[in-house]
Amino acid sequence: MSEDEPRWLDDDEKATWRALAGTVIRLPAALDAQLQRDAGISHFEYQVLAGLSTAPERTLRMSVLADFVDGSLSRLSHTVKRLEKEGWVCRASDPADGRYTLATLTGEGWGKVLTAAPGHVGEVRRLVFDPLTKPQQRQLREIGRRITRASAPGSDCPEG
Repeated sequence: MSEDEPRWLDDDEKATWRALAGTVIRLPAALDAQLQRDAGISHFEYQVLAGLSTAPERTLRMSVLADFVDGSLSRLSHTVKRLEKEGWVCRASDPADGRYTLATLTGEGWGKVLTAAPGHVGEVRRLVFDPLTKPQQRQLREIGRRITRASAPGSDCPEG
């Protein structure tokens, strides 16, 4: 095999890839559907609200929040604008450095998280944790970490 020849997947690798691809497509769609049905928000909106709910003073710089929810600043800005219209989030300049914008979860936003969280956690438990044994959950955590590290910008290869 030449250096330019692709390293094709063998049958086991193809089966593994198909299983993972199915998961990364179906799981977010299922979580989004549950949150839309039960709370009237998207999974991404929930992640934003939940991220703020766990931050000190329920406030984060938009850039930090974008990293937390693994979204672009542009997508986050559009989402936060919608959440502001609902009264769940407010934005303000960072008094420590005016170049940054802070997002803060409002009291109404906190209430939204409290109402949405039980159904979301129940769906996560049903779809991810209930089908797996404890050892499989630990394996999934490690697999997820390795894939995340390997797919991070600037990563040459996974840690092994």
